[in-house]
Amino acid sequence: MDLIRWEPRRNLARSFFDDFFDVMESPSRGRRSLLEGGIWEPAIDLIDKKDKLIAKVELPGVDKKDVKLSITDNNLTIQGEIKKDEEIKKEDYYYRERAYGNYARTISLPAEVDKEKISAKFKNGILEITMPKKPEVQPKEITIEAE
Repeated sequence: MDLIRWEPRRNLARSFFDDFFDVMESPSRGRRSLLEGGIWEPAIDLIDKKDKLIAKVELPGVDKKDVKLSITDNNLTIQGEIKKDEEIKKEDYYYRERAYGNYARTISLPAEVDKEKISAKFKNGILEITMPKKPEVQPKEITIEAE
């Protein structure tokens, strides 16, 4: 049987770094667990296409009428409220992870968008925002002619 040297600090440091890198790998993990008095931020995917930006925002349990979108400079802001089930009392809960209350999330956009042509659709708890890039921001392709 081999003896293993006990190093109490090693286990503590590894636990801290494991937690840190778990959150870095999946940042939405920390955002979803904040309840009562915390701030919930919806998870967002931002996709940069050639002529447009597409934001996909997870808003489970949110009604479309409770979502507000705005763009200031190059920042997209999503805000609203997740309403609590009022008929259930706190002492009736056995287990509770769902977040309630106001939320807001602002992300910087990597390109300037045409604010007049932005569209949004909401389906199955996913808000998809399509933001066409301004023409002067889109890369211009130059054709090279052979002589």
